[in-house]
This record gives sequence, C-alpha cells and structure tokens, in this order.
Amino acid sequence: MGMMRSLLLAGSQNVWLRERAMRYPFVRRSVSRFMPGERLDDALDAARAQQRDGAGTILTRLGENVIRPEEADAVTEHYLEVLERIAGSRIDAQISVKLTQLGLDLDKERCFESLAKLVDRAEALSNFCWIDMESSNYVDLTLELFRRARARSRRVGLCVQAYLRRSAADLESLLPLDPAVRLVKGAYMEPPDRAFSSKHEVDESYYALATHFLKAARGRQDALLGIATHDPRLVERLQAFTAEQGIATSAYEFEMLYGIQRRLQQVLVDKGQRLRVLICYGEYWFPWYMRRLAERPANLWFVAKSVLFG
Repeated sequence: MGMMRSLLLAGSQNVWLRERAMRYPFVRRSVSRFMPGERLDDALDAARAQQRDGAGTILTRLGENVIRPEEADAVTEHYLEVLERIAGSRIDAQISVKLTQLGLDLDKERCFESLAKLVDRAEALSNFCWIDMESSNYVDLTLELFRRARARSRRVGLCVQAYLRRSAADLESLLPLDPAVRLVKGAYMEPPDRAFSSKHEVDESYYALATHFLKAARGRQDALLGIATHDPRLVERLQAFTAEQGIATSAYEFEMLYGIQRRLQQVLVDKGQRLRVLICYGEYWFPWYMRRLAERPANLWFVAKSVLFG
C-alpha cells in the first residue's frame, strides 16, 4: 500500500482531523467535485441531469456506525422517503445503504428489520436497494443479512470488494443466488493478511472476479454485475472481454462516482454501454471523501487547485 494512500485512509478515521477539516472552505469546495450537495434535493437534481445525459443513478446518504437506535430509525425513514421521491419524480435512480447506518453495531435483528423495510418498499415501487460493503470486520454479517434479504426479494444487491483475499470464495458462494453484485476495488485500511496491498494485485483480482462472475452467471435472468471502477485500463479490458465472450449488455452495467472520470463516463454512454452514477450527499462526508482520495491519490490535485485558485 502506498504511503499517501495509507495516510489518507488513516486520516479518514481521525475524529480530530474530521472535526477541523470540515470547517475549512477550501475542503468544502474540493469535495463539491465529488458530490452535488448535502441535501437530498441536491442529489435528486443531479440525478435528473445524469438521466438527461443518458445515465442512471444510485443515491446514497453518507454516514456509518450510528450509535443510537433513533439515529438508525431516522436513516431508515429517510431512505423510505427517498424511494417515494424517486417514484414520484420518475427518475432512474436506486438507493444504496450501509448496514451500520441501519444500526448493525447496535442490534443485528433490528438492523435486518430496517433493511427488510427498504427492500420491501423497493419491491413495491419496482426499484432496487443496494447494500454497501464496509470494512472486513463486517463482511460475514453483511453476507448473512444480504442472503436473508435476497430470500425476500430479487430487488437487492450487494457490494463485493476486490482487494479482500476472501472475495473469490465469497463470490463463489453467492453465485447460486443469481445475485446482483457491485464489484469495487475497496477503500478501507486492511491488514495485509486480509487484503492485497499492491495496485497490480488488486487490479488482477478485480479482473478475475469480474470475468468469472460474467461467465458463471451467463444466461441467468436476475444476475447482474455492476462494474464499479474508474480505471480506464480495467474498463477497456472488461469491454474487450464482454465483446469476445458475447456477454449480453443486460448482464452488466458500469458504475462510477459522480464527478470522477466524467469524460470516460460520457464515452461509455456514447458507445451504448449501461452506466449508473453513484451520487452521494449528506453532512457526514469527511470519511467518505478521504477514502475517495485514497482510492485515487491523483485527486489531491483538485484539492490543491481549490487552495491555490479558490
């Protein structure tokens, strides 16, 4: 793991740094590149614009590890409102939630009850609910609750992190469910016995997981791979693979973050590829922001420009 990435990931967990950095205007300006605003209305406006440009969206309210049951209940009510707002606006948008936002640290069963409410409402509104994957300590619990939710509805998907050494086995265990999987590289600080450390290893793991899923799930109606990477080389390799293998475009979609690789996003849309843009919003953006910088330290240049040029 590079020194800069390690420092950024450590910073994402630092409460002292979070409380101070969020006060500085230049930090708030730089984060605006990656999220349209803190309010739901800001996210919905951005989703409408993405739809006009030919892309669907996934909406996620930033936050994790809530410490009070009433906080978890408020998050659940918020996402129920989001699903209703999406339906009323006829926007091509889905939701994505972290289980620790729903109180996983407090009570597993209560967390699942909240997740079930969201999945059931997504089913009723013909929408979709994604479950984010968090640090490796949560993988087993997240897999368990996903399987239980998937038994209720096909309209729920799960994030899998390519940098975790266990992900090949986890993905294999999920394949009988014909799942929807969003494959990401991973953005938490993990020990080397749990996660690959070099970019090459992570890239190769990502490609191997993606191609295995696409081959193994070929022809399964409900299976879907969200190819969630901003890496142009991986995007090119996987486009070549799907073309060579004759993989139907309905079997996968590209997924990228709002504001990152905008040109590549437009190229994919222009080529007729399916694209969803993950739009984040909310006040608890600092840890997420630092992890985004850690994924691609070159983005620090945009922070520098905010300082130098306002």
